[in-house]
Amino acid sequence: MSRAGDLVKEFRNRTVPRERTALAIWFWEIDRVLLSLIVALMAIGLVAVAAASPVAAIDRSTSTVSVTPLIYFYRQLMWVFIGLPIMLVISMLPRTQARRLAFILCVVFAVALLLVPVLGSVVNGAKRWIDLPGFRFQPSEFLKPVYVVTMAWLLSLRGKDMTLPVIPLTGALTLLIAAILMKQPDFGQTVIFLACWGGLLLLSGVSMRFIGAMAGVGLGGLVLMYMFYENGRQRINDFLGIGVAQDMGPDQTELAFRTITHGGFLGVGPGGGQNKFRLPEAHTDYIFSVIGEEFGLLACIGIACVYLAIVVRVFLRMLDEDDNFTILAAAGLTTQFGLQAIINMGVNAQIFPSKGMTLPFISYGGSSMLALCIGVGLLLAFTRRNPFMGRHTVVKWSGR
Repeated sequence: MSRAGDLVKEFRNRTVPRERTALAIWFWEIDRVLLSLIVALMAIGLVAVAAASPVAAIDRSTSTVSVTPLIYFYRQLMWVFIGLPIMLVISMLPRTQARRLAFILCVVFAVALLLVPVLGSVVNGAKRWIDLPGFRFQPSEFLKPVYVVTMAWLLSLRGKDMTLPVIPLTGALTLLIAAILMKQPDFGQTVIFLACWGGLLLLSGVSMRFIGAMAGVGLGGLVLMYMFYENGRQRINDFLGIGVAQDMGPDQTELAFRTITHGGFLGVGPGGGQNKFRLPEAHTDYIFSVIGEEFGLLACIGIACVYLAIVVRVFLRMLDEDDNFTILAAAGLTTQFGLQAIINMGVNAQIFPSKGMTLPFISYGGSSMLALCIGVGLLLAFTRRNPFMGRHTVVKWSGR
């Protein structure tokens, strides 16, 4: 009997983890592959910002004030050091607490977005930022991830009670946000919010007839936007070359395309790019073109593959999930993340009109970095798995 007892004890010790600290449990449950891919993007972003920082520094230097060439690299490094701990702390939250945090932040940043027309500051002709002492932030950037989680929670309630008017409610909230963004103007962010809402509706199980009707409404909205929305019409016309004088020179997307292809497959080498000095906002919107010029198209393809790997990783991880909210939240956050990357890379490759949208974790920007860290922290929290007992159960074995 003693031998049998020893065998049982040994089996338990091998198959069931002993009592662990919260940090140890987090380490075993976190998707370390997904976390590694995100950290890799941050590292790539630091290298890219270092390459593009001299361009922005020259643009902001004057005859009396000289800006350090790597100033934006140092700032980006600071935002990484701030954002990465925030991401890790949020990823340690249980799913219920992560959902509550997202809802609270959604209310806070929705109110901040409403205050932009009153308290906002104008940068490059757009009123999207709120100035605080020593810090300027863009409420729409922070609102994106927590909006997705909040909409996912509301739509998941349909599984408990189909009579709840969650679709009209989420639609009204989304249209209100879209109207505020169009007023700023910020057409790119508007597209992201509407696309995420549409994707969540599709995943929540609404009928295909409803989806078809919404697609028709969306197409009609694009036509109306072109007819009556000056900012959107101007961007599309510039992209198509309509109404542009020949002596005006190439537009932003054409300059970006020339830059991204100038380095060929292998690039001209770090710091050797020259076309980047003709780019507007080379360290933010068009940083992908700087990467193409200095590190080559192969580097651009590699970065695109990293984004694809993140999206595929999350969706594969959700295949065995049975909680509606978790599926919707994780899929929505991944859709937002992937769509933003596609739009930015598409603009740099002259596939889409200019949108003024950053490349996730690579473009320079404090608001963008911190908001992305919050979103990925929530995503990591929702995709945590116990490796010993399946999806959700945390087992503690005392050894007795």
